[in-house]
Amino acid sequence: MLEQLTEKLGHALRNLRGAGKLTEENMADALKEVRQALLSADVHFKVAKEFVQKVEASCVGQEVVKSVTPGQQVVKIINDELVRLLGEGDTELEHKKPLRLMLVGLHGSGKTTSSGKLARYLARKHDYRPALIACDVYRPAAIDQLETLAKAEGCAFHADRTSKDVVQIGRDGLKAAKEAEANLVIFDTAGRLQIDSDLIEEIQRLKKAVQPDEILLVADSALGQEAVNVAKHFHEAVQCTGLILTKLDGDARGGAALSMKHITGVPIKFMGLGEKADDFEVFHPDRMASRILGMGDVVSLVEKAQETIDQDEAARMAEKMSRASFDLNDFLKQMQQVKKMGSLGSIVGMLPGAANIEVGDKEEKKMARTEAIILSMTAKERSMPRLLRGSRLKRVANGSGVKVRDVNALLKQFGQMQKMMKMMKGGKGRRMMKAMQAEMPEGNPSLPGMPKL
Repeated sequence: MLEQLTEKLGHALRNLRGAGKLTEENMADALKEVRQALLSADVHFKVAKEFVQKVEASCVGQEVVKSVTPGQQVVKIINDELVRLLGEGDTELEHKKPLRLMLVGLHGSGKTTSSGKLARYLARKHDYRPALIACDVYRPAAIDQLETLAKAEGCAFHADRTSKDVVQIGRDGLKAAKEAEANLVIFDTAGRLQIDSDLIEEIQRLKKAVQPDEILLVADSALGQEAVNVAKHFHEAVQCTGLILTKLDGDARGGAALSMKHITGVPIKFMGLGEKADDFEVFHPDRMASRILGMGDVVSLVEKAQETIDQDEAARMAEKMSRASFDLNDFLKQMQQVKKMGSLGSIVGMLPGAANIEVGDKEEKKMARTEAIILSMTAKERSMPRLLRGSRLKRVANGSGVKVRDVNALLKQFGQMQKMMKMMKGGKGRRMMKAMQAEMPEGNPSLPGMPKL
């Protein structure tokens, strides 16, 4: 979502390379481009203006630190300002038990989906027993959707399809949650195509009746500057305690993420990154700032890997690689482990220096095709690819819906990978690794083209 902003900020900062000192003259054009980049990303104009003024005040007159270029120094200053803009410190919920959460927002912002994702996240990460309460009485599909999500996650669920009394549904939901021994109650409220007094009055009455510990505003990132007005309006009405930004995987320009916290003073607590139940993360301002500046988010990547990858299996794979006995069965398992971590685009986006690498549907389809080819083989064929000749080759191609040449291309690439593993095996491999380390810049373990750590 923020790729365009990342690219434009990168272009603005490249103009500072080679300068010996940060001055008003060499900063003027760069900061003008930074401001334009923020505005084009739908950042609120007041926020963009104040942001640039703070960066300029921090930059001008600073001596460039030895071994650090002006561009790098400005990146550090902009990173610090972005963190302040997005909200410093811990943005997580206070994990008390029992906990009551009420989700509010406009129609189509993703409240119902976020209710299910939030229940799943808190149950898995913090050992909650959730109950989902359907307080959207105007859209029958919302009740059905929430019930489906509750069943998928094994949550308690309460709804009343015959009543329009949201306050009573909320009270009955609390009783049902208590009977189910739930210690987390999430109220999914109704949205509207536009903010109206009836909606506001309804959620105010529901708030008074159920006394939620947190009121989370669910906001669609694609709303742009309008999201700021929506957040301000809801906050004034029900005193929101946090924000959930949804659809951050889309092609929205992302200005909402940079404006809402600053304008409302309400922290962004979670973000939705896709349609899948696991595409939901705690919002970390420092990590988001790093992503915006193209420095990746290695911490989140490592956390995601730790959550999804079987450590014993990973150790076994590493051992097989070191012995050059890695086969297509192992390759398939590795692919399936990577898929658990999310889309290729989301994974690449967390890698330092990979902000401009485009990974879209084409790459996802290629990975799916590779998986289909391998799944069309027998376990014996995966362990001994040399068996794939003639009729076997045609069977695999037909089974995976590809041409024989596509299967041959995969086998050729895998054969080359196996040869590389054999070359790396033993003392020769250790010598090659030492040679690679010797070529790397002293004191900088990063790869060429990637930022110094």
